[in-house]
Amino acid sequence: MADPYQKCLITIDGTDFLIQEPSPFDPQYYSHKFKHAGVRYEIGICIKTGWIVWVMGPFPCGGWSDLRISRHALHYELLTGEIYCADGTYNTVDGWSVTPDGTHSFAQRQYSHARARHETVNGCFKRFRCLRNMWRHDRQKHAPMCHAVTKIVQLGIRAGNLTWMLDYDEAEFE
Repeated sequence: MADPYQKCLITIDGTDFLIQEPSPFDPQYYSHKFKHAGVRYEIGICIKTGWIVWVMGPFPCGGWSDLRISRHALHYELLTGEIYCADGTYNTVDGWSVTPDGTHSFAQRQYSHARARHETVNGCFKRFRCLRNMWRHDRQKHAPMCHAVTKIVQLGIRAGNLTWMLDYDEAEFE
């Protein structure tokens, strides 16, 4: 039985973006996903509304795992009893996240749908050429560009064009 004082309100996932290789080479930026330099952002989506509620980054891909990023900032922003839904890279024993556990329960299926919607939102960021292609500008300008794209994607979500709604009720997970 779930803890009645815990509420899972958001999904969290990291997304990587290619950047030009730093000179001199810095292994902190190496992304195993791209086999090239990249920066990572942590994106949070409200499960109930589908709106983007959290953006944290950029972090060098090689030096910052998804879990390390969430421990760096998100854990301090959650209220007592709040947890987040995430993929297996966030699986820890500290109780901050709900991750896939291999069961086919109702709750796990619902969380799976929420994570799938999150991946769709991550894909929306990459519809913009400035984030899909390699970033060749000053790295300091990447965050303002990513935040601008976040606002545009958010407008599309609010208009009902980019994602789907989930029938989500925390009471059903007890």
